[in-house]
Amino acid sequence: MGGMADDGQIQHQIKQLIEDEHRLREQLAAGEISPAEEHERLRELEVGLDQCWDLLRQRRARREFGEDPGAAEVRDPGTVEGYLG
Repeated sequence: MGGMADDGQIQHQIKQLIEDEHRLREQLAAGEISPAEEHERLRELEVGLDQCWDLLRQRRARREFGEDPGAAEVRDPGTVEGYLG
């Protein structure tokens, strides 16, 4: 997502990621990709989704406190995925 995304763009990105996820499952079911490949790519999609949701939450919080939602930044997967070993 280049530049500062607004909520609509972030939600669009989430929709794209979810569609990609469905496509991966279909490709796996059709035998076009291996389970390992599907697993790897799903991990990437899930990280992307977590980052999008995290960004939306940050923007909402900033708005509630009268701060600039545009100042919210995508955090690296390590921060967003902190609960994963």
